[in-house]
Amino acid sequence: MHAPISADNLTLPRAAAPGTAAAPTPTPIQPERRGGKFRNPVRMHKMGFIKGVGIMLRMLFDKPADTVPARPIPVHAITRQQLLDAPDQSVFRLGHSTVLLKLNGELWLTDPVFSQRASPVQWAGPSRFHQPPIGIEDLPPIKGIILSHDHYDHLDYAAVLALAGKTEHFITPLGVGDRLIAWGIPAAKVRQLDWWQPTQVDGVKLVATPAQHFSGRGLRDGNTTLWSSWVIEAGGSRIFFSGDSGYFKGFKEIGEKYGPFDLTMIETGAYDPQWPDIHMQPEETLQAHIDVKGKVLMPIHNGTFDLSMHPWHEPFERIAALAAERRLPLATPEIGLALGIRQPQAEDHWWLRVLESR
Repeated sequence: MHAPISADNLTLPRAAAPGTAAAPTPTPIQPERRGGKFRNPVRMHKMGFIKGVGIMLRMLFDKPADTVPARPIPVHAITRQQLLDAPDQSVFRLGHSTVLLKLNGELWLTDPVFSQRASPVQWAGPSRFHQPPIGIEDLPPIKGIILSHDHYDHLDYAAVLALAGKTEHFITPLGVGDRLIAWGIPAAKVRQLDWWQPTQVDGVKLVATPAQHFSGRGLRDGNTTLWSSWVIEAGGSRIFFSGDSGYFKGFKEIGEKYGPFDLTMIETGAYDPQWPDIHMQPEETLQAHIDVKGKVLMPIHNGTFDLSMHPWHEPFERIAALAAERRLPLATPEIGLALGIRQPQAEDHWWLRVLESR
């Protein structure tokens, strides 16, 4: 198991005592830019070609049987009218990292993936464990879509095109918006942000914040677009959306600058000791939640696609045990159930009911 990295203490400067010089402001973490590509500001684990091929072959031909549920997981259908009638500050988890938020009376989506497969083709690649609780055609108008990066399990080409007509704004890291424009999304709808860059849309504040990951949708475009986490502020509430990330000291800095958060939506799934820099073990997820000063954690990036070698239910079991040990509140709703940002429902171990039904 990959142990959590020891994060540096990146704190905002305290006021200097009278007659003394003020402490220098720490330089915020920034992505490196070199040769038209983005790089994480720390040295990353090198997998190597031979090891990479070995992992790919194992993922294709040596998967444990329990990486996919043997029984259907619970999904609660959502209607258009239900979303229109939902109170402000409502949250609906639609699957993987796709979350629907109602902020200032309008709807926002994170990393909307509605296709059957997280893949460049729809005849191969990871297939969904469950259907979305609502189809794109039934969704009311969307104020904005927030994208974390361009991987297939976060940026769904078919969904973006289907959502384009009913979505006012697409908020993306640098370069991801250029992909959308190339796909036909009007440039006027797209806002592309660097790390720490804020924007506002009708009273909703969004800040692109650091993450430790990578990008690319093909063999030749690796890291030509940026990846990020997001701070979302609206109606007196603060939400942190991690996107995809390995554990790194940036979480501490995000917490110092923008915490505390009423709700954190942090990746907990698709981890493996062989790729420790780009996804977090559950122990690291919990530490990231603590670092950003989160109040309630909703683990995401799980329960929809088979993207690693661990059992499909393991991320839920491990994060629930860790949160219980630390007495930290956890929100693990069944797919499609409504939560309140400030008062999420109590933890529900629904995955145990799926396992017990075998």
